[in-house]
Amino acid sequence: MNTITHKAKLAAALDIVERLVNKGYTALFAGGYVRDMLLRNGEQGDIDIVTDAAPEEVTRLFANTVAVGARFGVIVVVHRRIPFEVATFRSDAGTSDGRRPSSVSFTDARHDALRRDFTINGMFYDPRSEKVLDYVEGRKDLRAEVVRAIGEPEARFKEDYLRLLRAVRFAARLGFSIERATWDAVTTHALRITGISAERIFAEYDRMLRNPHPDRALSLLSESGLLRSTIPEVADLIGIGQPPEFHPEGDVFTHTVKALGLMAPDPSAILAWSVLLHDIGKKVTMRTTDRIRFNNHDHAGADMARTILKRLRASNALIDSVAACIDNHMNFMNVKEMRLATLKRLLSRPTIEDELELHRVDCLASHGNLDNYYFVKDRLTVFARERVKPAPFVSGHDLVRLGLSPGPLFGKILREIYDLQLDEKVKTRREAVEYVKEKWAQKKS
Repeated sequence: MNTITHKAKLAAALDIVERLVNKGYTALFAGGYVRDMLLRNGEQGDIDIVTDAAPEEVTRLFANTVAVGARFGVIVVVHRRIPFEVATFRSDAGTSDGRRPSSVSFTDARHDALRRDFTINGMFYDPRSEKVLDYVEGRKDLRAEVVRAIGEPEARFKEDYLRLLRAVRFAARLGFSIERATWDAVTTHALRITGISAERIFAEYDRMLRNPHPDRALSLLSESGLLRSTIPEVADLIGIGQPPEFHPEGDVFTHTVKALGLMAPDPSAILAWSVLLHDIGKKVTMRTTDRIRFNNHDHAGADMARTILKRLRASNALIDSVAACIDNHMNFMNVKEMRLATLKRLLSRPTIEDELELHRVDCLASHGNLDNYYFVKDRLTVFARERVKPAPFVSGHDLVRLGLSPGPLFGKILREIYDLQLDEKVKTRREAVEYVKEKWAQKKS
């Protein structure tokens, strides 16, 4: 767990600036840190530093460095065990692939600002004089609550098409609008996002889903065409009607947007992706009989979620957990009728906390009935964790000692005994062993 405080980061960053300045160089804080400092929105992220010192000089001045992007003038300086990106002022020339500049040249602060993405990210701050250096009217756009590309929007996006997603992320997270020419460029080039690596697209989506206002992010992604270009399975939910008695909010896409907006702040990645994808199986399972039905959409959705997250190069752990949440999300409607053993198995699932939160926002985004949510919350309180998933009274070694031969029957016996244990019909190891003797060992003899 990261226990580094913002105060400690700031002190270490100031040390780096002081050393560079004392050697005759300019050194400033840059980008997101300056934006969030001016907004006073409580964000305390990484502090990036820019300087006119060449990369090799930065490497010479500091003992612990890593040349993560020396070609682009970026050196990671580790100071007081905290890593900081220290980048040389640069100007980019052209792009060959919509992801990286064809060439770079080292320059001054003003030209460095002009090659950045949006005005609100293009300001610098001198921590020694406590002055903001603003060459792009970033403060004006902060006051107007506008995301605006620096210079010509078409040119900025052609330099790196990931900026299409970043425009949406900043607008959603900050509650800003996207300036008209910038928005027009986003919609015009939405298909270009497919040329960006899946890993980078996943990272932007993950930030959007876990930042404030993920519901607005999804709406903007849809309106811009970026959603259709990146996760078409979610875009396909637009217009998929639902029975109004259970879903008065409207179609499946509207429900998904609403559910995202109901998540508590700082959701886990498992929860955020589960909420986004929990109903993607509805399009392929939709049937109209006595009413609109989506039989087995949970299981179909789990398979589809695996496909989507694999395509986006998500980790196997996240893929498995999200698929489990989606596959299980309809089981909460039956919790009051479950036998005790079944309920305990549900409550002992490793993803139960995320599953329960998914159930909460799913209900609030539709019919609003939280009876089953509170029932499960109460059961989790009543059952201590050890009682929800206790160690089995009987093992395979016990069955062998009782004279039974290993084989497929072992699994059936162990499941049956464990269910009885969870149901609290067998309360001790001795009772469990006696049950096996009476039902199974005697049959063998």
